[in-house]
Amino acid sequence: MPVTVTRTTITTTTTSSSGLGSPTIVGSPRALTQPLGLLRLLQLVSTCVAFSLVASVGAWTGPMGNWSMFTWCFCFSVTLIILIVELCGLQARFPLSWRNFPITFACYAALFCLSASIIYPTTYVQFLSHGRSRDHAIAATFFSCIACVAYATEVAWTRARPGEITGYMATVPGLLKVLETFVACIIFAFISDTYLYQHQPALEWCVAVYAICFILAAIAILLNLGECTNVLPIPFPSFLSGLALLSVLLYATALVLWPLYQFDEKYGGQPRRSRDVSCSRSHAYYVCGWDRRLAVAILTAINLLAYVADLVHSAHLVFVKV
Repeated sequence: MPVTVTRTTITTTTTSSSGLGSPTIVGSPRALTQPLGLLRLLQLVSTCVAFSLVASVGAWTGPMGNWSMFTWCFCFSVTLIILIVELCGLQARFPLSWRNFPITFACYAALFCLSASIIYPTTYVQFLSHGRSRDHAIAATFFSCIACVAYATEVAWTRARPGEITGYMATVPGLLKVLETFVACIIFAFISDTYLYQHQPALEWCVAVYAICFILAAIAILLNLGECTNVLPIPFPSFLSGLALLSVLLYATALVLWPLYQFDEKYGGQPRRSRDVSCSRSHAYYVCGWDRRLAVAILTAINLLAYVADLVHSAHLVFVKV
């Protein structure tokens, strides 16, 4: 559903989504010479170089290496699809809303590449011995950082401006939905070992909170990408407001309960990292239990702030039918 962000109205179908005021050239190779086209070429090249460097020396063993390789290959593939669609002028035939899809992907890609740029060197590269493999891995990390900046720049260029009629995903609440679901996925990765929470009902409640809020945010994103927000039994703006408010309340409980039961000795927690046997030495491709617990606590706080911002910014959206 298109939305307008207060007061003035500027349609997005007649101007460049790069935000630079130049006209969009659809279905022409000249589209690649526009600022947004050049930026997407940079994304394509940087992700291609990143996974090529790593693949050439096989430097992607273990879950962390696999995640990084998946990130670069996935971002490269979808960016290539976007370029082909725009070069051939196939936006109208694309199965998802073109008003929402490119910026949604760019936001996810920026977060994916950011995570790979942090996780790959800290949990994999530092354990490699000096040589060709390590050099390639370091170079891949550099190009991953370039890709992250390129995708983040696209988000900054194509996000909604005040008064502009655009897709929901280009607004601040839409972009926050992407952040919320991404952070939830990282949380799920850290709590993949059930021993971290199954011994306490309060911690199981926290896991339920993460799952419920993730599912609801994912539904909101999918409804916008599929342009089927009218299938809900309630108005879509009411759904979004209720979702944001419910998520704030649920995450507030998780922010209290998770650190309390993980780090307070009165509730069976482990307050010091040095007492965790799994953290006694460094392990390649592995994050110890205490570090996982701490990461989840920090990510819970980040997502709570995101949901609060989502709730506040949603009040400034006006939904219109076009």
